[in-house]
Amino acid sequence: MLGLIITLIVVGLIAGAVARLLVPGRQSMSILTTIVIGIVGSFVGGFLGYLLFGKDSFDGFLQPSGLIGSIIGAVIVLVVWMNVGSRRAI
Repeated sequence: MLGLIITLIVVGLIAGAVARLLVPGRQSMSILTTIVIGIVGSFVGGFLGYLLFGKDSFDGFLQPSGLIGSIIGAVIVLVVWMNVGSRRAI
């Protein structure tokens, strides 16, 4: 169980950091927020992958396709986060 939590945090950090690099503009957020966006993006990416391909992975927890899906999901979550945050600031 502890290994799963550590893996989620590391994958969340990687996915969130890559998403912040891919999305243009300034994102003023902490490391913790980056990790949370990456973790939520992992779930979003996994859900979208399940909807598109109709399969669930039984080959293991950590796969390259899962990392790519996590990054795509994190980009989606970050764009939504930035749009919601910019509306609140106005």
